[in-house]
Amino acid sequence: MNATGLAIAHALFLWWFGTGIVLYLDGLPRRTFPWTVAGATALLGLALWGLAATRDDSSVAGAHLAFAAAIAVWAWNEILFLTGFVTGPRRGLQAAGDRGWRRFAGAAGTVLYHELLLAASLLVVAQVVAGGTNPVGFWTFLTLWGMRLSTKVNIFLGVRNLSESFLPDHLAYLASYFRRAPMNPFFPVSLVLSSALFAGLVAAAIAPETGAFLATAVTLIATLVGLAILEHGFLVLPLDVAALWRWGFRSRRAGACGHPPVLTCDPPPRAAADHPPRSV
Repeated sequence: MNATGLAIAHALFLWWFGTGIVLYLDGLPRRTFPWTVAGATALLGLALWGLAATRDDSSVAGAHLAFAAAIAVWAWNEILFLTGFVTGPRRGLQAAGDRGWRRFAGAAGTVLYHELLLAASLLVVAQVVAGGTNPVGFWTFLTLWGMRLSTKVNIFLGVRNLSESFLPDHLAYLASYFRRAPMNPFFPVSLVLSSALFAGLVAAAIAPETGAFLATAVTLIATLVGLAILEHGFLVLPLDVAALWRWGFRSRRAGACGHPPVLTCDPPPRAAADHPPRSV
């Protein structure tokens, strides 16, 4: 396998395996969550050490290690959120009468602390790699943060496939702030911008003058952006995305519907105006 193929395979594996591990851990009984967070925090320390150790490593291996370390920092943030340790000041269903800015404020209140922690984590990663020759860790975290923010905005504004089954039971109330709709005005904008970024990264990666380190670094980031574009596509396509991580859902208690990846047999409660009669 050449360097480009290895970089793509590395990013794909961490995306798929990392997501599955987080889903599995967050589906375990809540009494296990302190141990999960403790383990994730130990991994965070190792990841920050890895970012510092590779700050001036402009080799192909250095790019891969910094990329993996940044993914681990991101995973720590996700685990704290999905276990319910760091969410927001609002922990209840959306009020039926909320509209416009009130609805936005309510939704923002459910994830405020998590968003602040992500921003703080980005600043910490930036500080750790500042002045070095290997910025892959910062690029990686910035890409994950930007594309995840785009996904959250699209889910708030309205998409067809809300992927509620990815929410653990104790965070099921978050689905009441989602909106189901065939499309929203921001979706094509986010898709065009991310596609332009992807095309620019691919062009940089294959340019003849691009060295091995930069080609590997850009390929890793381009693969992340490509996966984010794919995830955006999942938002509007009637596909069972959860099937990709069936093994990660095995820790969840099988419900009355007969399979673990579904929180309830019926859609979660939400404001009537945001859930037209008639996911993953």
